[in-house]
Amino acid sequence: MRCTNVSILLALVMVFVTQMVLADDVTPIPEAKVQVEQWFKTNVAPLPSRKGLDPALVAAEAEPRTITVDPKGGEFKTLTDAIKSVPAANTKRVIIKIAPGEYREKVTIDRNKPFITLMGDPKAMPVITFDGTAAKFGTVDSATLIILSDYFMAVNIVVKNTAPAPDGKAKGAQALSMRISGNKAAFYNCKFYGFQDTICDDTGNHFFKDCYVEGTFDFIFGSGTSLYLGTQLHVVGDGIRVITAHAGKTADEKTGYSFVHCKVTGVGQGIYLGRAWMSHPKVVYAYTEMTSVVNPSGWQENKIAAHDKTVFYGEYKCVGEGAQTDKRVPFTQKIDTTVANRFLTLGYIEGSKWLLPPPAVAASI
Repeated sequence: MRCTNVSILLALVMVFVTQMVLADDVTPIPEAKVQVEQWFKTNVAPLPSRKGLDPALVAAEAEPRTITVDPKGGEFKTLTDAIKSVPAANTKRVIIKIAPGEYREKVTIDRNKPFITLMGDPKAMPVITFDGTAAKFGTVDSATLIILSDYFMAVNIVVKNTAPAPDGKAKGAQALSMRISGNKAAFYNCKFYGFQDTICDDTGNHFFKDCYVEGTFDFIFGSGTSLYLGTQLHVVGDGIRVITAHAGKTADEKTGYSFVHCKVTGVGQGIYLGRAWMSHPKVVYAYTEMTSVVNPSGWQENKIAAHDKTVFYGEYKCVGEGAQTDKRVPFTQKIDTTVANRFLTLGYIEGSKWLLPPPAVAASI
């Protein structure tokens, strides 16, 4: 009987500890924009005050290593060479500080090189640029920056694909700025430029804060589970333009895109918030400012009628002329606070286990 009581006590302690650890996961992002930064500081605190983080991440952050890239005198002249210097099966955080300037490189971070941070100066952000196209590399491999590894972070970085905008005639004109296929990746104050397929938000949990994404058609696409906070979505070009093409394929997938306190801007009119590239896309906009560039119907009509019943398109307390919902397509979800909160917490991306703020060393670049 005594052993049984001890077992029950231990079980209760474990439940209590788990609830303590996951508390950050259930605190929703506040509706008031002025409170968001404090929410972030409270829920994404530096490592020393955190509990429940992945053990591998804690170990990697214990002794971070910093290397520099600067064509005029850094340890490495190119970003590619700096990444090559990171050992395979890397177990330590490696912060790659990139000097201001333009780096014409096609950069890939392989799966066996986790815990890499790319960091620039917020006042003179370095630009990684290339002009790869689907015709030459294949769609997902056309990206200027390809991240395959886990625990990646980018801070104050600009990534561009400078290939011409597709004209609707040339085959393989898609040209990605970035492909993120690693799990547990964070992006702070980064800018991504492209046209069709700017970001392949491919797979894994991702967090974007205070970023800028520019494109024309499907310029955020893939099967990622991502929270975009305070990010500007800017649509350029003309013709049919669509922001998201989430690639959910079944109702059981726990994937999707959540845009919170974001801003939708652009030129012209008729921008769609998303389309059903696959059968079960899941996209939610909350507390987001939508200018008049957004099409009154909101979401592109489904080419396959059956998708009307399988898409999940939600809008929650958005503002602006483009946020009026009276003319939205009938398959737009009317979500309440309970449903919305699932997309408004770090739990959506399991953030309490891995998400950290940008390193303080950023100020010393």
